[in-house]
Amino acid sequence: MAQIQVVGKNGGRSIELDLPEVNPHVLHEVVTWQLAGRRRGTASTKTRAQVARTGRKMFSQKGTGNARHGDRTVPTFVGGGVAFGPKPRSYSYTLPRKVRQLGLAMALADRQAAGMLTAVDGYDLDGKTKSFVQWAKDNGMDGSEKVLIVTDDANVLRSARNVAWATALPVAGLNAYDILRHDRLVIDAVALEPAQEEEGQQ
Repeated sequence: MAQIQVVGKNGGRSIELDLPEVNPHVLHEVVTWQLAGRRRGTASTKTRAQVARTGRKMFSQKGTGNARHGDRTVPTFVGGGVAFGPKPRSYSYTLPRKVRQLGLAMALADRQAAGMLTAVDGYDLDGKTKSFVQWAKDNGMDGSEKVLIVTDDANVLRSARNVAWATALPVAGLNAYDILRHDRLVIDAVALEPAQEEEGQQ
């Protein structure tokens, strides 16, 4: 069981979480799935039927000494259509829910094992960037590392958005990719405690 110390206005306790062993393959699968879903897939090229060229036969079939051609829309000519070019599509695919949940738990376990997971119960901030920066310094964050703040506290979301080394997300937006691309994770303690209760019921 991993022991996570809770800091903040209502801190001073610890949360016990049964985190899985980190499996790089599972994390890779989850991150690849996330990034695939974020791809826009808007690249598009014109086929020979869509380019604005004449369909008239270029020259006689025989007697010119040139290779036979029909019209200038074929891919072999500059300005012609593109053969097998990209068309708008979705790159997203389905990943089993249990794998997604496992990947998120492993991302949490990775940050906890590195000593980079902080649970907070009560920020007590006024929504100003200056107060957030001071709070971060008081809790060992001096801006030398990337920090992901996961909270539903509106004042924190507002005060952290102008800080270059911090990214703020609501709890509903917690995901494995953003956890792994930041050095430190700061999360609401209440977001971890329900998970602890569910594990106890299973």
